[in-house]
Amino acid sequence: MWWRFRRHRLAVVSAIILIGLYAVVLCPDFFSTQDPEATDARLAFIPVQRVRLFDGWALRPWVPGIVGKRNPVTLRIEWRLDADRRVPVRFFVTGHPYRLLGVVPLRLHLLGTAPDAGTSVHLLGTDRLGRDQWSRLTHGTRTSMTIGLTAVILSVVFGIVLGGISGYVGGMPDLIIQRVIELLQSLPTIPIWLALTAALPRDWSPQQVFFAITVILSLVGWTTLGREVRGRFLALREEDYVLAAELAGASRRRIIGRHMVPNFLSHIIATSTLAIPAMIINETSLSFLGLGIRPPAISWGVLLQEAQNIQSLALAPWLLIPGLAVILAVLAFNLVGDGLRDAADPYGS
Repeated sequence: MWWRFRRHRLAVVSAIILIGLYAVVLCPDFFSTQDPEATDARLAFIPVQRVRLFDGWALRPWVPGIVGKRNPVTLRIEWRLDADRRVPVRFFVTGHPYRLLGVVPLRLHLLGTAPDAGTSVHLLGTDRLGRDQWSRLTHGTRTSMTIGLTAVILSVVFGIVLGGISGYVGGMPDLIIQRVIELLQSLPTIPIWLALTAALPRDWSPQQVFFAITVILSLVGWTTLGREVRGRFLALREEDYVLAAELAGASRRRIIGRHMVPNFLSHIIATSTLAIPAMIINETSLSFLGLGIRPPAISWGVLLQEAQNIQSLALAPWLLIPGLAVILAVLAFNLVGDGLRDAADPYGS
């Protein structure tokens, strides 16, 4: 599978991108430059400070300085980049404290300004409350990518278990499971998500909302895989090797787990990989509408809520950058899914 997968160049590049995204998921504080919850209204709508690697011919990363001037009409401070003021950027600097993987206390960050610089760097600008967008994007990546992966894992478990029981056992369990699948598939998806998420108590903690959104997405998303698993089990249970396993005294659990599921594992892998971006988009959509993850929790959808205000968007178009992160992640998952599907196909070339 690996030999065939690595021939798919786009899939390999996409896999590297996903590995980088999940490295951010494991420790977003290390990749952030500031505390994502730190606010300072005086620093609102600072533009993007793009990193320049070379200072002349020397490899010395820097960002242009920021100059603010109050508009006499709107009384709003307007910021502009000043390339004459070069703020040096350093790697592996000391910054705000955090806990690595929630356990090890650290202050080390991948990127930041020198301690004596007297200023901070905003790689993706700031929002209307002066919060650093780059730091918030790293923490939003953890939430959105984790919800997509967790919801798909739960959906796969539900689909394989319930679909396997339906297809292999048959009878009354098959009838009940199929009627449940038909009921869930007949319901309009978006209104159901809106109704279920709106029913969540407003006083729940971000962790409780996170768990509830994950369960909701997985409960709605397992039906397609469950029906596909049932169809494959109906065909596989008539195969000779399944009959031989039954005659040898193997239990139903062993027959399903050791003989039938591995037979179409490639389909499960491809389906799961292609389902993750759909879960990410669903969570982002719900959070964008204010019905999913809610502040102070951070996700890509929560970050895109700032782009709902046309006035804010006109002043700070960089607030749409989290949308590019969603597009990048969805494309990467789709390409990796295509590569895995081709690599795991036993009848492919």
